[in-house]
Amino acid sequence: MLHKNDIMICPSIQKDVVSSCAKETVKAIVEDLNGDYFGILVDESKDVSHKEQMALILWYVNKEGKLMERFLSVVHVKDTSARSLKDAIYSLLLEHNLSSSQIRGQGYDGASNMQGEINGLKTLIVKDSPSAYCTHCFANQLQLTLVAVAKKHHEVDQFFDILANVLNVVGGSFKRREMLRDDQAKKLKELLFISPIIHVLGVLAKEGSNYQERSLAKSLVDDIRSYEFMYTLHLKLKVLAITHDLNMALQRKDQDIVSAMNLVGFTKRQLQSMRESKWDSLVKDVSSFCVKHDIVIPEMDKNYALGKSKRKSSSVKYSHHLCVEVFNAVIDLQLAELNNRFDEVNTDLLLGMGSLSLDNYFTNYDKERIMKLATHYRDEFSVSMLEDLSFEVDNYIDYVREVNNDFSNLKRLGDLSETLVKTNLHKTWRLVYLLVKLSLILPVATATVERAFSSMKYIKNDLRSRIDDEFLNDCLVFLYRE
Repeated sequence: MLHKNDIMICPSIQKDVVSSCAKETVKAIVEDLNGDYFGILVDESKDVSHKEQMALILWYVNKEGKLMERFLSVVHVKDTSARSLKDAIYSLLLEHNLSSSQIRGQGYDGASNMQGEINGLKTLIVKDSPSAYCTHCFANQLQLTLVAVAKKHHEVDQFFDILANVLNVVGGSFKRREMLRDDQAKKLKELLFISPIIHVLGVLAKEGSNYQERSLAKSLVDDIRSYEFMYTLHLKLKVLAITHDLNMALQRKDQDIVSAMNLVGFTKRQLQSMRESKWDSLVKDVSSFCVKHDIVIPEMDKNYALGKSKRKSSSVKYSHHLCVEVFNAVIDLQLAELNNRFDEVNTDLLLGMGSLSLDNYFTNYDKERIMKLATHYRDEFSVSMLEDLSFEVDNYIDYVREVNNDFSNLKRLGDLSETLVKTNLHKTWRLVYLLVKLSLILPVATATVERAFSSMKYIKNDLRSRIDDEFLNDCLVFLYRE
């Protein structure tokens, strides 16, 4: 017979405890939201039992003016059509006494069922709530720009093909992976891991199980020991280094759309600066690396040889090919992709939000843009309210510039929102504060959803594949209670 204090080990009791905690957590979130506007982040993924799960995250500004990002629920969906996902979202919101009419921001990945202009999920929700503007996840867009460049430029595409083959061959067996680890352990001071890989491929070229395997290994050694491969490798490393900070920033939980666009602009300027003045330093770095690793450096004033054949040559010098056809072309493609991908959100929204920012004492301030931003929220700003907003904006700007103690060090919209509430000025400039809130709840990243799915795989794994949907949801809600 069990003692009373042992009853907590009973699975049914444990489920009840987790369920109660999850319900209290969701109740606290709904109370914190207080019936105000909110944005949604939505994504779907299969769990370990191959059931499609949809996660829903809420973005909202609470009573203290803080931007909150809260996991609401994960629910099993029988299919991932836009209509089914919309019904699931509305059902979840209704279950928690939240109205879909209060949605003022949507954030998804790039899937067609989410982003489709005709029958996508965002379009279906906008039909019900015209002010529920949607942004494509900025971090996902950045990834797509890098992928697009790899596909559109021949040398870069070829570089990644070679790299994929190398990884497949070297990682093709446990023995080769162990050989690579052992060789890397001996050469920790190497800047790049190319030497250990060449060593493993060299062994495979001599000791491969068949002629095809030995031939492929030898060909890959020749490929990765070429100047062209090293040049493209160093170029891509520099481009990725420039975009790395942006990528990390776009996945931050507290990121807002104004800061995100500022970071995008900064990345573009860095790439342009690299194009204008960093080619010589790139060539110097590549040449230094090649000398160190006994890789043949071609004569730059000779005609460029097409492909691997030394007999076929073009009419351009090798230096021209490397500078214009590879270096400039890759950066131009990267800049073009960034311009195209990050122009999807309505320009008026971005410019208006930028004008609300306090960075450098309103250097981006433009009243016309702010007013234009308000016109996109027709349900929130009637014609008479727009007139009131115009007066409010003038008074607000004058006050902040004159009495700037509380506002002087603010840079982010989230900081501005909190300060307006802290100083009780959100009641004085009610309409300005409303615009700030609407700007904040337009999500720019789906990183929280991705983290939720990562956690789902820990909770429901191969050893616990029979966990039911309700218990899985309760565990995730409790896990993301803060």
